[in-house]
Amino acid sequence: MLAMDQGVVEEWLSEFKTLPDSAVSSYAASLKEKGSLVPALYKVIRENYSDLLEPVCHQLFEFYRSGEPRLQRFVLQFLPELLWSLLLAPSAARDPHTSGCIEALLLGIYNLEIVDKDGQSKVLSFTVPSLSKPSVYHEPSTIGSLALTEGALANHGLRRVVYSGPHLQRETFTAQNRFEVLTFLLLCYNAALSYMTSSSLQSLCQLSSRVCICGYPRQQLRRYKGISSRLTVTSEFLVQLITGIHYALCNGEMDLGSKALDDVLYRAQLELYPEALLVGNAIKSSQQCAALKSGASKEGARSIQVEITPTSSRISRNAVTSLSIRGHRWKRHESQEVSVDGDPATPGGQGSSIPEISVTMPNGDSLRPRDPRPLTQSEPEPLGSASEVSPTHDPSPRGQEVRRQKSVRRLVDESSGPSSAGRAQY
Repeated sequence: MLAMDQGVVEEWLSEFKTLPDSAVSSYAASLKEKGSLVPALYKVIRENYSDLLEPVCHQLFEFYRSGEPRLQRFVLQFLPELLWSLLLAPSAARDPHTSGCIEALLLGIYNLEIVDKDGQSKVLSFTVPSLSKPSVYHEPSTIGSLALTEGALANHGLRRVVYSGPHLQRETFTAQNRFEVLTFLLLCYNAALSYMTSSSLQSLCQLSSRVCICGYPRQQLRRYKGISSRLTVTSEFLVQLITGIHYALCNGEMDLGSKALDDVLYRAQLELYPEALLVGNAIKSSQQCAALKSGASKEGARSIQVEITPTSSRISRNAVTSLSIRGHRWKRHESQEVSVDGDPATPGGQGSSIPEISVTMPNGDSLRPRDPRPLTQSEPEPLGSASEVSPTHDPSPRGQEVRRQKSVRRLVDESSGPSSAGRAQY
C-alpha cells in the first residue's frame, strides 16, 4: 500500500472521531468529494496483512450504526469486497485476528438490519405482481388472452404477499448460518443498488465469478490464479448475486456482467439449483431480445431498461355491442327505404336492383316474369288473382317481392296447365 493512500485513510479515521453529532449529515454529503478515499479503502480490505483494516472496519460499523442513510450506503458499497475477503479467509494465509474484524463488521450490519428502531424483529414483506394487471414491465394485452376461469376470476383482485423473517441474531459465523447471513446482507445491498458506484458493481461481478468457478474447470478458462478450493454456495445466495448482476448489465458493466452471469449459470447447472437457473436464464434471454445500447455511457441514468408498450383501451372501438347492433339495423332500414324512391333496375338508382328469376318449363321453354316495376303502381289485376294478392297496397320492398313471386307462380300455372306432369325448376 502506498504511503499516499495510507495518509488518506488515516486522515479519514481521525476526522470522524472529532466530529460532533450535529455535523454528521453535512459530513456524509461531503464524502462524495473525496475521490481518493474509496480506492484507498479497497486496497486496505484486499491486503492480507494491514494494520489499518481493524480501525477501518470499526469506523465503517460506526457509520452504519449512526442511522444516516448516506453513511449506510457508503458502507454498503464495500460489501461485495468484504464478502469475498470473508470467504477467502479459510483458504488464504490471512491472520485470524485480521479476518475476525471483517466478521464482526458483517455480523454487526446483519444484527442492525433484522431489528427495527425499537429492537423488535423485522418481518419483511414482498408483494408478488399479477400478470392480469399492467405494470412497468408488461401489458396484459401483449401476453395473449388470459383464460377467464373460475380460479382466475376468484384471484383477480387478490394480492399475494410473501413474508421473510423474523431472523435470528447471530454472534458468530458457523458452517450452518454463514450463507444465511451473507444472503440477507446481499438483499440489503440489492435494495440500495441505484446508489452504488461503478467500482462497487465491478466488485460484485468479480465476486460472483470467483465464487462460482473456484475449483472447477472453468477457472482455467478465466485464468484466475487465486484459490483452487471449491466454495459452498446456496441457491438463495446465487439468486441475490444474479439480481445485482442484472443491474450491472444495464448500467455500463456489460462485459463483466455477462461473464459473471455465465459463471453463475455454470455453477447453478452443476449444483442443479432450479431457482437460480430460472432467474438467470430469464435475464439472459431478455438481454438477447432487448438489444440494449452497447455504447451507453456509464455516467448516464442508472436504471434497468425495459420496453414499455403503450397502454391500450380496455374496450376496442370495433367491439360488437347492443348499441352498435341497433345502430347498424337502423342504417339498414334507412337504406332500404331510400331504395323505394330510386330506380332499382338502373345502375344510377339509390337502391339495390332486385335480381330476376328465370323459370324453366318441362318442355325446355324458358319464361321470364313481367316487369316488376308496374306492380308498384295501382293496376287492376286479373279476376283470378283477387284472392292471392292482398287488397292493401304495400309499397315496401318486402311487399314488392311477395307480389312478384305470386305473379311468377301464376304464370307457371297458366303455362303448364293441369295436364303437365312436370315440376317447375328454379
